[in-house]
Amino acid sequence: MKFTINIDCTPQEARTFFGMPDVEPMNQMVMGEMMKRAKDSMDTLADPERFVANMMAMGGKGMEQFQSMMGAAMAGGGKSGKK
Repeated sequence: MKFTINIDCTPQEARTFFGMPDVEPMNQMVMGEMMKRAKDSMDTLADPERFVANMMAMGGKGMEQFQSMMGAAMAGGGKSGKK
């Protein structure tokens, strides 16, 4: 025998029913911090002097990452996929 039960509820109601914690405040905090960091990064990328200063502040590893990123971009740039 097989039967189906459909329950009409919101995701919040389902989490409460199953005893799961409310993660909305933490989610808002994390998203806010991610948006702040993304905005700061955009401002840095728009200013070449700040970008290079940040790379130098990271030490040799930062420059190596930058070089590998540029190398990957240049290697992938020639492969357009069109014939």
